[in-house]
Amino acid sequence: MGRAPLHAVARLARVERAMSLAPRQEAVVASPTKGVSIAIDRIGKSFEGTHVLSGLSLHVPAGEFLAVVGRSGSGKSTLLRLICGLDQPTAGRLTFDGGPAQPGNARIIFQEPRLLPWACVLDNVEIGLKAEVPRQAGRSLAIDALRAVGLEARAQDWPTVLSGGQKQRVALARALVSRPGLLLLDEPLGALDALTRLEMQTLLADVWTTQGFTAVLVTHDVAEAVRLADRIIVLQDGAITLDVLNAAPRPRPTRHVEALDLEERLLTQLMST
Repeated sequence: MGRAPLHAVARLARVERAMSLAPRQEAVVASPTKGVSIAIDRIGKSFEGTHVLSGLSLHVPAGEFLAVVGRSGSGKSTLLRLICGLDQPTAGRLTFDGGPAQPGNARIIFQEPRLLPWACVLDNVEIGLKAEVPRQAGRSLAIDALRAVGLEARAQDWPTVLSGGQKQRVALARALVSRPGLLLLDEPLGALDALTRLEMQTLLADVWTTQGFTAVLVTHDVAEAVRLADRIIVLQDGAITLDVLNAAPRPRPTRHVEALDLEERLLTQLMST
């Protein structure tokens, strides 16, 4: 697989430098959250006799940022759905912080922001709050979450007037407002343009660093996985074929020798049969 054209690499470098020099919104909604640990013990998942996951075992320590990469049909989204309880395994078990109960403070972000078009931005964020949160306190938390993603000024706007990147920022704020211990991300940046995607990657990394939740990202984009995650696994035919730590220091530029070497290793594994 060829490298990006030199002019494109130079453009990304200029953008990243501008982003690093520009003042950032403080990506803090609350004090650091205690992340949720995940233990997956030989789980399997079948659909009408077709095995999607087979005997998969994995431990995700509390507070880790894990990326899952693989070809289409490798079982990435199925694994994420099992972790968040949208599906149940046909074999094996999952535990969270040592117990079988699904964590109550887990949230998931999909590729589509899934905002309610008849509700303003602030109301969309408040949907992420638990029912027992008082109205006034909930509104204050929602504004804090919008401030963390740089959209406090758009609180009363309708979703239809927002760009794709802004809509995903609202979806992120909706997930953050509940102060999650576990954040699951199902290709949330896949539909964004390249520059907006870079901005969202920076925002996700900042929020994870300051809040301390456990993050599990499913993505087709190897470069994105390397930029965001501290550990990356490759899924092939429902099994983990590579589990590698990312030792590159943060913040991570996209075109860095260590990053490129790790991308090459992951791509080589993905291209193998």
